[in-house]
Amino acid sequence: MTYLKDLASNPVLIPALIAWATAQIIKVILTLIIHRKFDAFRFVGSGGMPSAHSAVVTCVAVSAGLIQGFNSVAFGLAASLAMVVMYDAAGVRRAAGKQAALLNELVENFFTEHYVNEKKLKELLGHTPVEVLVGSVLGALVAIAYRAWA
Repeated sequence: MTYLKDLASNPVLIPALIAWATAQIIKVILTLIIHRKFDAFRFVGSGGMPSAHSAVVTCVAVSAGLIQGFNSVAFGLAASLAMVVMYDAAGVRRAAGKQAALLNELVENFFTEHYVNEKKLKELLGHTPVEVLVGSVLGALVAIAYRAWA
């Protein structure tokens, strides 16, 4: 039971989870405002504003920096991981989403007369640079607020 208590009070893990949940809730709210519909998938789905991936990894890095110092090995590792994740979110995963959209369009336009698997490829995979930046700012703010209140 000590392990569960330690996990529940981890000063890096808890704010990271809060940052993720906050980003996902914001996605649901923005979908309600912009598209005028409730989309429960936004609570767990990838892509969209803000980037939950960026929020989490930035929150982890900033939390590690605030706790152990911004010249610590823990911060260096977390910041390096954050850079890789954010690059992937805005680069590789976004490109994969664009390719999925193009493939879906090709299938819709060219194969309407023939039977084709009706399941479309998922298009909302990655993030725009702005979505990554906003997610990163959100993660840093959650880390700072959590540390101030903890």
